[in-house]
Amino acid sequence: MTATLSVAAILAESSRRYPRRTAVVDGDLRVTYAQLWREALTVAGALRDLGVRPGDRVALQCPNTVDFPRAYYGILALGAVVVPVHLLLTPAEVAYTLRDSGARLLIAHPAVAAGDFDIPVVAPSSLLDAEPLRSYASRDPSDPAVVLYTSGTTGQPKGAVLSHLNLVMNATVNVFDANDARPSDVVLGCLPLFHTFGQTVGMNGTFRLGATLVMLARFTGPAALDLMVAEGVDVFHGVPTMYLALLDAAAGRTDLPRLRLCVSGGASLPVAVLERFNEAFATSIFEGYGLSETSPTATTNQPHFGTRAGTVGHAVWGVEVQVADAAVDERIELLPPGALGELVVRGHNVFSGYLDRPGDTALAVVDGWFRTGDLGTVDEDGFVTIVDRKKDLVIRGGFNVYPREVEEVLARHPGVAQVAVIGVPDPVHGEEICAVVVPGSPAPSGDELIAWSKERLGRHKYPRQVRFVESLPLGPSHKVLKRELRKAVVASSIGVTEA
Repeated sequence: MTATLSVAAILAESSRRYPRRTAVVDGDLRVTYAQLWREALTVAGALRDLGVRPGDRVALQCPNTVDFPRAYYGILALGAVVVPVHLLLTPAEVAYTLRDSGARLLIAHPAVAAGDFDIPVVAPSSLLDAEPLRSYASRDPSDPAVVLYTSGTTGQPKGAVLSHLNLVMNATVNVFDANDARPSDVVLGCLPLFHTFGQTVGMNGTFRLGATLVMLARFTGPAALDLMVAEGVDVFHGVPTMYLALLDAAAGRTDLPRLRLCVSGGASLPVAVLERFNEAFATSIFEGYGLSETSPTATTNQPHFGTRAGTVGHAVWGVEVQVADAAVDERIELLPPGALGELVVRGHNVFSGYLDRPGDTALAVVDGWFRTGDLGTVDEDGFVTIVDRKKDLVIRGGFNVYPREVEEVLARHPGVAQVAVIGVPDPVHGEEICAVVVPGSPAPSGDELIAWSKERLGRHKYPRQVRFVESLPLGPSHKVLKRELRKAVVASSIGVTEA
């Protein structure tokens, strides 16, 4: 007999164990686990009636409302594969995702801009009148469960295929081993659920515990604080820009939420922001690290090992993270503790490969290790530190400069609200270091920031250019889009201060 496993079991089991407990809060709606699972089985029945079969791919484009988990677990209950679609894509980009994934059907929320697609498009509300399935379809643990499209920083986006084993294990390890998560938790669901962080750590992790997920469809700092206070939220998962927004919104307020557990991921969290947030909210942020291809969590600061600011903690249970020689592509050459190289990952969380792209998969998974493209170190105590993205490395006059190191220094200046450091073309040095700054109050001058950096960084590291902007370009998951920033900076000379 073959073993079976389904991500749908996450919701099914919590429905069996905690039927009357609130699974989702969505505005005035309070949806119990029993009700949510019944609705997911109804969605599965409707998809079956529309001709969807186990193994088929179904695209899902939906904001953070209860419709998302209804449809997500309904697709999985049928034995089909979920293809989450970013909300901010243009119709042409959506069409690419649908075509590349081979999706049979698109479930699109009415709030999402429509397009002219080659496959049927249905609203989530139209899937709630069918005869529900009696239970979920059995799947092999290695069967595809979700296809997540990467951001496509080089070339076109690729579909990362995640198995049922990948996702069930990652959700389980996150809540039972890596973090002090509890069934009594009330979690703010503000990370986009179509993104791997919000989907696995937020939604699947919360439901694996039988805790409560409070939906927030559009994140702003004030809206998040108001909702957290109103609903008694005590767990927050976010990316660094969200923590900055909460800090800004907290200024002058006395009614702040009592946050027991905070997890940061998606991008490097400046230590200065971590310290300010911990002090303002009387809590501790646990910074972690992962990618779509690692389900996503690979490492996190964990109570068991103790925390260390500026690091992303230890590898999670059942996962190994090492450092390999970044200059050797055809094989993995592991480096000793403390050495700088490319972070590589192996374990239950590593994806099955890129959909229909065996060549790209072979480049990404070498000798059983997934090559992350991130540069970092693993020290003698097992703490992992991310230095920077391999592709974000700035080479100035032959010297390697890691933008994150420069950003950490500038983030400590009292007049800097946000900063991103990039490399721009330079005829003398090849690349020059440019700091793009969202000023705080009082706003600093460019000369002031250059002088600040010069005192604290080596001569080859400090920025020679400073540009001031009202905001940094953010992707759907609230990460700073450095490639867009580079394009904008290279195309314009507005707001430049040069040393």
